Amino acid sequence: MGPRIMTQSIATDFPATRTAALERLSRFVPHAGADYARMRNHDFGAGGHRHVSTLSPYLRHRLLTEAEVLEAVLGRHSPQAAEKFVQEVYWRSYWKGWLEQRPAVWEMYRSGLTAALDQVQTQSGLRRAWADACGGQTGIDAFDHWAQELRQRGYLHNHARMWFASIWIFTLRLPWELGADFFMRHLLDGDPASNTLGWRWVAGLQTRGKTYLARPDNIETYTGGRFRPKGLATVAIPLDGPEAPRIALPSVGQVDRDLPTALLLHDDDLSPGYLCDQVPAPLGTSFLSTVTERSPLHVAPHLESFVSDAMVDVATRWKDRLGELSPPKQQVEALALWAHETGARQIVTPYAPVGPNARALDALERHLTHDGIRLVRLRRAHDSAAWPHATHGFFKFKDKIPALLGALKGIGPV
Repeated sequence: MGPRIMTQSIATDFPATRTAALERLSRFVPHAGADYARMRNHDFGAGGHRHVSTLSPYLRHRLLTEAEVLEAVLGRHSPQAAEKFVQEVYWRSYWKGWLEQRPAVWEMYRSGLTAALDQVQTQSGLRRAWADACGGQTGIDAFDHWAQELRQRGYLHNHARMWFASIWIFTLRLPWELGADFFMRHLLDGDPASNTLGWRWVAGLQTRGKTYLARPDNIETYTGGRFRPKGLATVAIPLDGPEAPRIALPSVGQVDRDLPTALLLHDDDLSPGYLCDQVPAPLGTSFLSTVTERSPLHVAPHLESFVSDAMVDVATRWKDRLGELSPPKQQVEALALWAHETGARQIVTPYAPVGPNARALDALERHLTHDGIRLVRLRRAHDSAAWPHATHGFFKFKDKIPALLGALKGIGPV
């Protein structure tokens, strides 16, 4: 896996390396307490996101882990002083755990997206409105700015994401699934749980009857007076949709240390230390790349570049512990052939939460089982500790955070 050239503007904002992630964490840690609590909702635009960590692209792909970030912040601040930031880190864990117990919600989103894209093909008015929204050509200055910032930078401030989703749904009256897909095609930190459930929350589907309405005065206040958009919806009537049943969390895989083993990495978790502790001498390592499956449409080049470069970074840093390296593969059949050729009887991979990687691993497991090869999905202790508590709303989950923090030292290598 050799080096490659990244998209310049995105590479400048978010170099896809662990070194860049650690440097960003180091710069942010002094500000993770009172400064973050006071200024986190202020969006000063591209190049001005100084009051938030901007670590989310690295956490989403786990070039940094939640445990590392929490330990760094709590090494400088008390849990009380850093409460708002700690909660933001755990929001990501909460969303993942909630969706893991209700995977039908992801399938409903994907079905709704397919139906909306079919409507785009048959309804010229919807097609124009959708194209204008994605291109930042609606005439709503703030919204158009955010659309273009997202397309160019692969990142938006969280407050801007809420405003954008609200305007998309309640002012432009576009299907929410098309908006969630627009984010998934461009966001460097977009993942099935945070993105899908965040859009559902704005729409009133996640917390039934509770919507988020973008208001001109709020936008003006928190953009430093840069925008006060006109013509926004003044009411936000909740959307309706079916409920999804809650299921038990899948069981955790166990490594058989007596079997010849290879490793398989994917873009939900690119910190392989905990795998290497279980498999100290793998026969080889390959990569599953599903970034193009995040949307039925083409994903942005900067997103493909980020994931590809992150995989190169991991392969370079860990080459002495990964055995023979094999290039990333998009097809399950190619991975099954690679597994067979390594001579492995067991493939160990990070647990993939609901989304494209989990779907691909399910298909791979069927192939491997036919060949008598085990697929073991190892789930991090952080996830196993947090996810079972994501049964209801975040406020109930939040009550568990002190105990989760108390167990941090037991998480082990990251």
